[in-house]
Amino acid sequence: MHATLQGKKVAMLATDGVNEAELTAPREAFERAGAEVHLLSIKEGEIQSMNGLDKGKTFRVDRLVEAASSGDYIGLVLPGGVGNPDKLRMNEGAVRFVREFFFADKPVAAICHALWLLVEADVLKGRTVTSYPSLRTDIQNAGGTWVDQMVQVDQQLVTSRNVPDLPAFSEKAIQIFGRAVQQATLDEMGEDSFPASDAPSTSPTVSVRATPEAR
Repeated sequence: MHATLQGKKVAMLATDGVNEAELTAPREAFERAGAEVHLLSIKEGEIQSMNGLDKGKTFRVDRLVEAASSGDYIGLVLPGGVGNPDKLRMNEGAVRFVREFFFADKPVAAICHALWLLVEADVLKGRTVTSYPSLRTDIQNAGGTWVDQMVQVDQQLVTSRNVPDLPAFSEKAIQIFGRAVQQATLDEMGEDSFPASDAPSTSPTVSVRATPEAR
């Protein structure tokens, strides 16, 4: 599982007010799995993390989100913290960037208050997710179903509630991202085996619904 992330680029979107543990724990987990994690933000320089009401460490921004594209990354990680997603959801570039991953069917992992950004991006309709409990009504109003789970997977979307869930969140996110990379590799192999110039198959097409991810 981890080998599939070797050298792959993962985006992490955050700004001032991000929860320190929700930034560092997933980033370190993805880096241990071989991924190259880029911290994107709506501001240059450094962002200020928080530990509850206290200031935490500052983190250097690698790239402005306005200059980034979902095509540059295999997936997106969204840490929480109250002030962080509240600022991000007011930024058109950040909302656009998040929405791109869903349109491209790429994996997204969001924890705690980060789901505010998914509400703003209007990508939760018909999805089952978890989050910090106070977001339940916002998620339901956006057309989603809220559940109280340590980690919840809906297609390519991984969600968790808060800091105590971080180990499970990071593990499941790496698994889903790795699976997406493997599928993309298989798709590329298929395209190489059957180039566009080949005659289309006359075999009947069968649609198979994916089995929901076990929690």
